[in-house]
Amino acid sequence: MQIKLFNNQNKNDNGKRKQSGVATSDLILSAHIGDNDVLFPQILHLHVPLNAKIADITFGKGVFWNKVNLDNYTLLASDLYLKPATREKFQHIEIKEGIDARSLPYEDDSLDCVVFDPPYMEGFYRKNSGQVAGSGTHTSFRSAYSSGKGTEKTKGGKYHEAVIEMYEQTGIESYRVLKKGGIMIVKCQDEVSANKQRFTHVEIISSYESLGFYSKDLFVLMRSNKPGVSRILKQVHARKNHSYFLVFVKMKSKISNVRTIVQDATVPKE
Repeated sequence: MQIKLFNNQNKNDNGKRKQSGVATSDLILSAHIGDNDVLFPQILHLHVPLNAKIADITFGKGVFWNKVNLDNYTLLASDLYLKPATREKFQHIEIKEGIDARSLPYEDDSLDCVVFDPPYMEGFYRKNSGQVAGSGTHTSFRSAYSSGKGTEKTKGGKYHEAVIEMYEQTGIESYRVLKKGGIMIVKCQDEVSANKQRFTHVEIISSYESLGFYSKDLFVLMRSNKPGVSRILKQVHARKNHSYFLVFVKMKSKISNVRTIVQDATVPKE
């Protein structure tokens, strides 16, 4: 896809804004089938200005940056653990190891963008390394998202709650280091935990809006291959074959995706 930028607003003779531009179907869309390294550059193009200072605080294998021209940005790459192959591939940039996304080495209000893509399956959040998820059909997930070691949890939440705690604690820290109007790009996936449906992307949106973030955009990325399981007795929930990129802005908004229903006392209750 060739990315183009259109500015469809200008002013008429009276100084008022009017609509202009060209008709096109060459647009950045909200739903995609494919890989992270194809969608991520489009998200940057749409939401992050050139020359921005971007901290990728869960750099991992650096997949997001495969198709990004790094000359266009100042990239601050870090992760808690790094694989040797990552350093070999990205020899031209400095990647800091041992940096916890929940405690960043940056000044307040100093960054234009933060990119956060942690392990988003509760099976990765186990203290005992022998119980960490990532075997069988999930081997690729362990390779991309986990060192295979146990995970230290600040608040000690278990299972899915540990996942949400990681997002919330990192959201607080990212809000601190971002400039006003700064962008936070978050990768996540919903999951079924303890036989209960957990819409992770909804929980993150709710939490981040309470911090003062504006939920600006959402992208759905669907797997190009078909997931499977080694054994199943009865399927109860739809199998997840998509993940999300959420885009937040450090700014207060009058629009909230979190609503509270106040039931009228005159409405009869069952």
